[in-house]
Amino acid sequence: MAARLLILSSCFLAASAYIARTSKTELVLLRESLGGIPRQIGNWQGRDVAMDSRVEAVLGVDDYLSRVYSSESALAGLYIGFYQTQRQGNAIHSPMNCLPGAGWEPIDRAYISIPVARTAGTALNENIQINRVIIEKGLQRQVALYWYQAHGRVVASEYSAKIYTVLDAMRMNRTDGALVRVICPVTRSGHKAEDAAQNVAVEFVQSIFPLLSHYLPD
Repeated sequence: MAARLLILSSCFLAASAYIARTSKTELVLLRESLGGIPRQIGNWQGRDVAMDSRVEAVLGVDDYLSRVYSSESALAGLYIGFYQTQRQGNAIHSPMNCLPGAGWEPIDRAYISIPVARTAGTALNENIQINRVIIEKGLQRQVALYWYQAHGRVVASEYSAKIYTVLDAMRMNRTDGALVRVICPVTRSGHKAEDAAQNVAVEFVQSIFPLLSHYLPD
């Protein structure tokens, strides 16, 4: 009987500690505002693009970056949306929902693996798996690369990202996370046109990825 009471008491104490922990308000701040990401990245020069206030309200982001970068021969649109918490109805919006709403229809989708460096100036020594989507509106085509990033982890699958969010809420009382999206227009003609745009997008991702750890919390 004494052993059963001890086990039962331990269970109650553990449950009380878990409830007390999860009931605390999340306090996870950005390391730095996303607006501090450099406008000059290698050969890329960026300019901010204002987001419609109605779109911003629907997204419910706590901080975001919307910027177009250009080099001598290419363009890349960068969007990063950061959510401090996803408990109160605000959740990361999948591009697969937002892009069709803006008139862009996905015509091909795949996962791709690309080499990146965690810190600037180091070798490309890590592979991340991200989404690659070719989208179309009328005669225009673009290549979109995107992924979900939280606590130093990169996830391509929306469903896996949601599972990790639940697990992190239980383990760390944190549900913060970010969506990172890069879009490059298809400017050439021919069957290799999408490949060329994808190569530009991958190169740009490799340029910005080492910077993200300075702004998104681990």
